[in-house]
Amino acid sequence: MTRRPSGPEMALKLVPDEPPRPRPIRSGPFGVLDIGSTKIACLIGRAEADGRLRAMGFGWQKSRGIRSGGIVDLEEAEKAIRAAVGQAEDMADMRLKSVYVNLSCGQPESRLFNVQWPVDGRAVTSEDVKRVVREARHRANAEGRATIHALPLSFSTDETQGVTDPRGLFCDTLTAQLHVVDAGSTALRTLSHCLSRCELDIAALISAPLASGLATLVGDERELGATVIDMGGGTTTLAVFGENQVLHTGLVPVGGQHVTTDIAKGLSTSIAHAERLKALYGNCLASPDDSRELLPVPLVGEAEHQIAQVPRSHLISCIKPRLEEIFELTKDRLERAGLGRAGNVRVILTGGASQLGGVRELASQILDRQVRLGRPGTVISLPDSAAAPNFATLIGLLAFATGDGQTMQDIDFEFERGQGWFARLVDFLKNRV
Repeated sequence: MTRRPSGPEMALKLVPDEPPRPRPIRSGPFGVLDIGSTKIACLIGRAEADGRLRAMGFGWQKSRGIRSGGIVDLEEAEKAIRAAVGQAEDMADMRLKSVYVNLSCGQPESRLFNVQWPVDGRAVTSEDVKRVVREARHRANAEGRATIHALPLSFSTDETQGVTDPRGLFCDTLTAQLHVVDAGSTALRTLSHCLSRCELDIAALISAPLASGLATLVGDERELGATVIDMGGGTTTLAVFGENQVLHTGLVPVGGQHVTTDIAKGLSTSIAHAERLKALYGNCLASPDDSRELLPVPLVGEAEHQIAQVPRSHLISCIKPRLEEIFELTKDRLERAGLGRAGNVRVILTGGASQLGGVRELASQILDRQVRLGRPGTVISLPDSAAAPNFATLIGLLAFATGDGQTMQDIDFEFERGQGWFARLVDFLKNRV
């Protein structure tokens, strides 16, 4: 196992030049794990008293055994996860028992539920709120699906709407709007089994675009509304935020790896060289000089010294259609979500594929919205690459673990099962699969 050299403690802040948001804080330390199609990354960190996050260990590996966010080779995925976690543990000088993990597998789906609960004129209690959430989970349960999040968005006490926390208020009927995210049970079972082979429990699963939003959005964007589009390797995920809540999440099974494959096929070159061409010369917008600029392209099956000269315009013609497809599919997902005005807000692009030239302009053109590129906050003492957009999910996972983005942290919405998250998931799957 390759180990990173130890170094000074590292402090990280989610949003540069913005004071930490006041929120309940869980100090930690916590381990978080981003399992993606192109990389697997682990971060160990804790929260300071002022809300800033401090990283204690970091490690990452090229992804193996993962495709479109799901595990396709158990042994290869286990090796990559063990290596990434081992790097972080060695740097932090501690061993993890459980991790917070991003949810990208199992075709996650997002739905809204309105649930009414009779209170009969008394004050609303924590138990009433728990029952409302449990009822939403019950309604959401479907064959072969497991509920990951049941997030209360807002409450109404009789005719009074827009209540953030109804506890202590008197009413006859408590109404709650909840955002439920679920995923395929078998994919989750595979994920749980893989992590158990790595001697890790799942502390919680967190929707990947929710985590990316926590890392890249500023406070006003969360309040006024924004759509985060995380352009990963095998998938593109999205999350719509508004009024400091995540209102919708979605997944498009197309990402940066598909662009690389298109280049390899279009130019008859290897995947490795296609990735290099994309990183060095890639763009999705044409310019007048593209047809005159020639790029060296080694052809598959030819001798090493035989290098073709291909105009850059040919490379762009391989890249642009796939990115147009990604944004068209994303636009369709947003329109089908039926969010109305909440969905028609500015867009923040993040993830590795968002770093391609011209992506911001193309997204603005297709989505017909104001677009900016989102980067997670600076991670002091870490390489610049660790603060790049492709690490947004990882940093957002740590923010979530410390309490950011969580509703009513003092209520255990999983009260009906007193065991750990991993045991609850296994129990659910045994009864459903």
